[in-house]
Amino acid sequence: MLIVDLFLYFSKKEIQMKVIVQRIGILKKACRLFFLALILLLSPYYLNAQDYNVEIDKLNTEMQSLTKRMDEIKDKLEDLKLQKVVEDLRSIGLPAIEENDDVIYHSAMVLSYSEKHEQSKWVAHMILPDIEYGNVSRTNDFREDPLVKTGTAVKADYWYSGFDRGHLAPSADFKWSAKALSESYFYSNMAPQRPELNRERWAQLEGFLRRYVIEHKEPVYVVTGGVLKDDLPSMQNKGHKNEVSIPELFYKVVLDYSGDEKKGLAFLMPNGECEYPVIAYAVSIDSVEALTGIDFFPALPDEEEDLLESTYDVKLWQTGKEKGDYPPIPVSELPKKSYNTVQAKMFIGDKVTICGTVVSTKYHEKSGATFINLDKKFPNQVFSVNIWKDNRVNFSYKPEEELMHRKICVQGKLRDYKGTPAMDISHERQVKFLDDPEDFE
Repeated sequence: MLIVDLFLYFSKKEIQMKVIVQRIGILKKACRLFFLALILLLSPYYLNAQDYNVEIDKLNTEMQSLTKRMDEIKDKLEDLKLQKVVEDLRSIGLPAIEENDDVIYHSAMVLSYSEKHEQSKWVAHMILPDIEYGNVSRTNDFREDPLVKTGTAVKADYWYSGFDRGHLAPSADFKWSAKALSESYFYSNMAPQRPELNRERWAQLEGFLRRYVIEHKEPVYVVTGGVLKDDLPSMQNKGHKNEVSIPELFYKVVLDYSGDEKKGLAFLMPNGECEYPVIAYAVSIDSVEALTGIDFFPALPDEEEDLLESTYDVKLWQTGKEKGDYPPIPVSELPKKSYNTVQAKMFIGDKVTICGTVVSTKYHEKSGATFINLDKKFPNQVFSVNIWKDNRVNFSYKPEEELMHRKICVQGKLRDYKGTPAMDISHERQVKFLDDPEDFE
């Protein structure tokens, strides 16, 4: 009986073990099926991730190739522009080249070097509309010009001299080309300028021309230099190597030969403080030719050259808020015991006569007053005239209409109004017209 019981017991255990084994087998199959299903389920994501990486790598490679190609195109485009600049200068922009001139051609400027004065007699270049978006920064890599066989001035000639190394062709005119900008730092493109010229009116003149080019989208030809003559002093400083002459005057000659309205202009500035606005130093190209002996733009047809060089209108070159402004009347053209608008600031509190061109007028209906600006408009006014309401009855004309664009002289006591000289006038007798000789008899 015991044996039978044991047999039955172990038989049941065997059956249970078989069941367990069967269940384990089923579980294993289920697990295999689960993992197979999971792999099948996740495989698209895995494959997609692989595809994304391949595509990203492919596009990165393509972009690098395009960037390289873009850089190559930019370099080629810059080279072509530089070649065109020099060709245009050869065709139109160069002064007459004399037999003994040492003419040097650089990437974007051409110059005639004077060994006697250790600076260029003239430097010709172009201002292109490209300067609006050019982003090349100044390099300050001043160095000798390797193309000048006799050698140029060097750093020691300027160091501690009290003079700036004044660019003739300014570096900012070349900010569209790293090569041209760097070459603008050759000492052949430098001349000794007093800081009060180089950092003030001269810099303003350069900006004046750049603004014109940007607004009109037209290139201009520019020729620049110091007025060189035999009796000029030279810089004297410790360690100087060369005798660099110090010009008393600097000139800049400009030609816009694009479009239908061709025009020329020149500027002449003393090598020192210039108290008048930039436009006050505008002159004809002919006057600079007479002073320097240089024949500018000889490639132009004779009749056209004569017209462009003998006449000029600075108003045609003004931009933005400068439009409509006039230069102060030259001292040589003022009536006796009269002063221009720039000189007015020296006479605050005094009774004087100030002359200028009326550039803006305004009748204020609420207050009944008339406000007048001479030479420069608000908000850059340099001299203001006020006629208050009670005094308008003393005028036989409407001042805001009759005086506009007229050259006048006003007499009265000067006062300071927020840093600007101003004058209150009460009668038309205080106003005289420069274009009417009878007013000054």
